[in-house]
Amino acid sequence: MFDSLNRPPGAETSRRSIAGKRRTTRLAFPIASLLLFILLAVVHTWPLATAPGRLSRNDAPDTVHKEWILAWDAHQLAHDPLRLFDSNIFYPKRNTLAYSDHLVVQALMGAPLLWLGASPVLVYNLLIITGLALTGWVTSLVVARWTGNRLAGVFSGSLMAFNALTLTRFPQIQDQHMEFFPLALWALDCLLTTPRVAYAVQLAGWFVLQALTCGYLMVFTSLSLIAAVAARPLDWVGPRFRRVAPLLLLSAGLAALVLTPFLLPYLRVSREEGFTRSLAEVSEFSAHLTDYLATGGRFHFNLWSHRFFRADGLFPGLVASGLAVAALISGVAWKDRRARMAVAFGVVAFGVSFGPAFPLYAPLCRVFPLMAGIRGAVRFGQLFLAAIAILAGFGWTQLQRSDRRLAALGIVLLLGAHLEALRAPIQYRLFGGISPIFDNLKTGHKVIACFPFPHAGAISENVDCMLASTRFWQPILNANSSFTPELYVREAAALDAFPEGSTLQYLRQLGVTHVIVFTNKLSPPRLAHLDEHPELVLWKADEAVRIYLLN
Repeated sequence: MFDSLNRPPGAETSRRSIAGKRRTTRLAFPIASLLLFILLAVVHTWPLATAPGRLSRNDAPDTVHKEWILAWDAHQLAHDPLRLFDSNIFYPKRNTLAYSDHLVVQALMGAPLLWLGASPVLVYNLLIITGLALTGWVTSLVVARWTGNRLAGVFSGSLMAFNALTLTRFPQIQDQHMEFFPLALWALDCLLTTPRVAYAVQLAGWFVLQALTCGYLMVFTSLSLIAAVAARPLDWVGPRFRRVAPLLLLSAGLAALVLTPFLLPYLRVSREEGFTRSLAEVSEFSAHLTDYLATGGRFHFNLWSHRFFRADGLFPGLVASGLAVAALISGVAWKDRRARMAVAFGVVAFGVSFGPAFPLYAPLCRVFPLMAGIRGAVRFGQLFLAAIAILAGFGWTQLQRSDRRLAALGIVLLLGAHLEALRAPIQYRLFGGISPIFDNLKTGHKVIACFPFPHAGAISENVDCMLASTRFWQPILNANSSFTPELYVREAAALDAFPEGSTLQYLRQLGVTHVIVFTNKLSPPRLAHLDEHPELVLWKADEAVRIYLLN
């Protein structure tokens, strides 16, 4: 009280003004960076932002499959979250959501819109843009803090979010959501530098969030964090071991505790259905050296990269590669403990991306059981690109330290990196919406089969039925997923002659009450025969769909 009497007039106001200016200064870069990455996400997905509810990549079955997952999660989390994995597909099988990624984090982001009645297509598209923007933004904040260079942060964020893999895999919404990975690295660095319980809890939290975006990213992040710890032995060997090791175990234990309810359904499916990936299968989806020369970026693709592009692009880009090499040559990649973490997990990711061709892949699968669910080993290349992105930030910092006047060159290189990655304008397909005829199936208990009912080799043709089911959420026999149970194979064989033979009787035995027919997909002769079967009573119809009661 006496101190306040001795202060000169206006001193308190001046102090508050200074504090306010400091807060504004601290927030300036995060806000500007967020706005920049939202703009960049719109540019790289253009023209998606002009009509996110009508444009789509629904020409790819994987897109529709992921739209259904997002919609199912939002529906079930609101109605019966304890039975999240008992989805409405492959009736009467259970734990069918565990045949693919659950995408819980992305679904929670989009749930409010879905609850308000937004279409799964709109939500999916907005989440693509959101994932790219958040990944770039978070990475920029972490690297800017590590290097003390904001332009370096923007470099790293740009390369992490917009690269040869993320911009060619729009049907896989998992790959655009890496926003928690840099935060997990940040928390790990804090824990190793200053061992505290708070940092252990933060590490567990960020890891869990990244793990819940995608099963692949759970495995990738786990291996990356282990490699990052191994790259910093001075932080945990010797006298520091007794302080750091318990905190690492605490973090791992907390993460395992939270993730167990999400992992158990996958364990049940693996044991009951035999859902594992053989090394022979993994070999088919592993990287080749030429994949690291492949990119969908228009400039490189048209000029030379089209010769190497198979399905996945992993070419980092000339700007990114040059800056990463600068970090290696200058020595900062070895001297800086954070950069060294990126080198470590980048090397591991590069090797493992080649699958069984990498000598340590098979032993790693035995030591790390979660690897049994990995089919696309090539996707480990995403962590290689992440390592390049982080190292590029350190590389630019080293270059700019030699001459502060290089800032203008940095802007030019940043634009060059985006031009290298640019695929826009993207060719989207118009989405006409889900027919309101399916709303008639909402009430009561029904079991539904959609036709055509494709054989297992063409199971992806079921995605239209799955998308339609987001309007009524009744059990359906049809499905498309990463795993096809033996039950579906038998059903497809038994229903191949629909509506002839004993197919209708077979449907009744399965408990089917309603049959949906997509008239533009069923052959005209079979369509003409539907009215010859009195067991099928036409209930509702529009130009493209007929719904029959099965008496």
